[in-house]
Amino acid sequence: MEKLKIAIQKSGRLSEKSLQLLQECGIKLTNGNRKLISLSSNFPIEILFLRDDDIPQCINDGVADIGMVGENEYMEKNYPLEIYQKLGFARCRLSLAIPKSEQYNSLEYFRNKKIATSYPVILSKFLKEKNIDAEIHEISGSVEISPSIGLADAIFDIVSSGSTLISNGLKEVERVMSSEAIIIGKADLNETKAKILNELLFRIRSVQEAKTNKYILLNAPNNKLDKIIDTIPGMKSPTVLPLAEEGWSSVHSVVNEDKFWEVIDNLKSNGAQGILVVPIEKMIL
Repeated sequence: MEKLKIAIQKSGRLSEKSLQLLQECGIKLTNGNRKLISLSSNFPIEILFLRDDDIPQCINDGVADIGMVGENEYMEKNYPLEIYQKLGFARCRLSLAIPKSEQYNSLEYFRNKKIATSYPVILSKFLKEKNIDAEIHEISGSVEISPSIGLADAIFDIVSSGSTLISNGLKEVERVMSSEAIIIGKADLNETKAKILNELLFRIRSVQEAKTNKYILLNAPNNKLDKIIDTIPGMKSPTVLPLAEEGWSSVHSVVNEDKFWEVIDNLKSNGAQGILVVPIEKMIL
């Protein structure tokens, strides 16, 4: 049977999160030691473990069909590939940073300065849009030490917590783009592989929906049911069941985690009692 080939970073946080997501989608993989290729025993995919910056090219060259990669690598390589899904993990930002002793007022600071980076394409595009002329010095690693050794005046690099910048005497002054893990691939997959991809995306979206929602159960006075149902409308409508005690009902619904505490306060103010909140493993819309 034809399989969908998926490229994943061979090590690191993005790799671990990508494999965890596949596991949460019910996909079992062999070759746990990740030599090079891992097969699934219950879903038609193959996993190829590659360097993250090689993934876009491998997809473009047809070695892999899709890949789970950082949005920053996708933007930097600039191949004609589709973004199929944003995954919500491995979030970071690409920012300009300068020595903390330097005064910074605007992007004009970078005019005619030398900037070290591993992302020259993204940086060049940004500077061009802002009409700033600067010298871009491309290096493959340890970008953050460039100013301290006199290699550059500033850097453009990935920032997560900012601790690496601080430890190297730098400060973040301009955020250029935000990045997260995404699924990318060519738009011209054959019918079989496109069907496998659609099933995979369906499972991934079900897992993502589950993570951003909670199942809620509560006891509500019947004279406040209308207000409580307005507060927790659910996917279609709440389930309402009569309790043994007259004048009360049990209400079951789904609440988005972003609005969770606001919803709880409204429920309590409308007389809801015995509120239970349960995590959702999968959510099929």
